[in-house]
Amino acid sequence: MDFKSNEKLHIMDHPLLQHKLSLLRNEETDTRAFRQIVSEISTLMCYEATRDLPLKEEKIRTPMGEGTFSVLAEKDPAVVPILRAGSGMLDGILTLMPSARVGHIGLYRDPATLEPVEYYCKLPSDITEREVLVLEPMLATGGSASAALQFLKGYGCSRIKLMNILCAPQGVEKVLTEHPDVDIYTAAVDEGLNDQGYIVPGLGDAGDRIYGTK
Repeated sequence: MDFKSNEKLHIMDHPLLQHKLSLLRNEETDTRAFRQIVSEISTLMCYEATRDLPLKEEKIRTPMGEGTFSVLAEKDPAVVPILRAGSGMLDGILTLMPSARVGHIGLYRDPATLEPVEYYCKLPSDITEREVLVLEPMLATGGSASAALQFLKGYGCSRIKLMNILCAPQGVEKVLTEHPDVDIYTAAVDEGLNDQGYIVPGLGDAGDRIYGTK
């Protein structure tokens, strides 16, 4: 698949974002720093992923007079982290959109089959009226992300974006094939997957490094 020519895949090359991604890759980056950098990267990515939010004009009185200015035309997006690692991106998103509604989808990857298994789901009651940002730091095989996207569509969501700090080609291909209407926002697409389904060279297990677990 030619990733660079696919208009649904957005690889963000901002120097600050690329620098912070390199810090995440470093095995010497400790849990505290890793968690903070994930949040910072998420803020930078959210800025780009929300670039096309529609605006409307509204009259506003300032301390010096009245004018017509641009405000968001729709409700704030809903933000849905895929548990557990996706929660590490949440604070960075809420920094820009503190009024956003938050849902959670719990999926884990079966170590034998590498297929996603759902164990939890809680979504805002009006999520179908909002654009949805799905958060998952690592898009590896793409199984969990694709399953989460399908669940959201089944619930009635029609405007969905997927935010991943790092992707493998296999995961990108799976999501773009099964959900060609979903835009993917990421900082990089790495070489591929190892025998255990981890991205290489990657940055290790994002959940373990965010929460300090093994």
